[in-house]
Amino acid sequence: MAEFINVTTLNRLARNVLEQCEPLNNPIVCGEISGFTRHYKSGHLYFALKDESASVKSVMFRSQARLLNFEPENGMLVLAYGHATIYERDGAFQLYVDYMRPFGAGAAQMAFDALYKKLEAEGLFAPERKRPLPKMPRCIGVVTSKTGAAWQDVQNVVGRRWPLVRLLLAPVVVQGLEAERSIVAGIRALDRDTRPDLILVTRGGGSKEDLWIFNSERIARAAAACHKPVVSAVGHEIDTTILDYVADMRAPTPSAAAELCVPDRVQLRQKLDVLQEHMQKNMQNYMQVCYNKYTMMAARQNMQRQHQAMEQRAQNLRRLQQDLILAQHRNYRTAQTALQSVAAVAASLNPYSVLARGYAMVLDGKEVRSVDSLQQGQQITLRGATAEAECTVQEVRKATKE
Repeated sequence: MAEFINVTTLNRLARNVLEQCEPLNNPIVCGEISGFTRHYKSGHLYFALKDESASVKSVMFRSQARLLNFEPENGMLVLAYGHATIYERDGAFQLYVDYMRPFGAGAAQMAFDALYKKLEAEGLFAPERKRPLPKMPRCIGVVTSKTGAAWQDVQNVVGRRWPLVRLLLAPVVVQGLEAERSIVAGIRALDRDTRPDLILVTRGGGSKEDLWIFNSERIARAAAACHKPVVSAVGHEIDTTILDYVADMRAPTPSAAAELCVPDRVQLRQKLDVLQEHMQKNMQNYMQVCYNKYTMMAARQNMQRQHQAMEQRAQNLRRLQQDLILAQHRNYRTAQTALQSVAAVAASLNPYSVLARGYAMVLDGKEVRSVDSLQQGQQITLRGATAEAECTVQEVRKATKE
């Protein structure tokens, strides 16, 4: 009897053969989605990819499906990345899809618009979310391919404009199946790092298909969740991605992004020279104003000092005048008292005052002070208070005491 194998072994052998076939291990299949179903419990996606003459069953497991940046729909033309093999239980040939993206302008734009509306409704594009870039960053984190032209452009521009800044590269894959996970990891790593002041996500130009990865919802949300400002510079000026709308600043090219991130030392030097010149002029003007004010104040203070000195002299003069008047009054009273005393003494010694009391004064040409000096027959004059008498001395005798 001939040897036989069971169905399970047959399917397993077929599977092993297919998995050893290199073209089936990593194909990129272009086809139109048909019979699309999202399993409500598992989250797996089941559908068929078809073209004009054939179709292939396809499955995308939940772990890969949740990374999609668009919503698959029947009739949408897509590029599916994965591997083809046999499902042993049913013996069905099918494609296991790891990554999928719209293909063609219409499908891609439809997916782009759907994600744009979703993120816009959540406020991820709101202007008030945009943060200003630091004027003079000390360190810039760069998320890009270490072998790409974008990294070289950023180094050249930054080195020319502001060589003081430090560039910290997070090397990532910018296209292919691993690009999304790699870029998200690079953004998050630089956001956790304390050194960068801002994050630049960039890559050089390419086709729309090459740049489509930057329309990823995961990359957009990773940029939106950053605590540091994010600059997006993907492709050329005409290329616009979802990341551009989420980022705090969008630049048309990697070189333009580098110019936005750092100041130009030549322009800054010119500004400093102009500022220094303005400061010198302002200082000179201010010093002139201060000098004029000082001169006016000095003159005013000098006048005030002179006025105060004159006022002090006037007060001294008024005080001296009062002292003189008081001294004059005192001297007058003293002199008057002395004069009165002298007058009283003089009045007491005035012989005419004695005559007024009834006495007479003997004169013989001059006052006769002693009777003993008179002689008999001598002519004398007796002068009273109001009249005179001519007399002749008849006898001079000694006076007797009573």
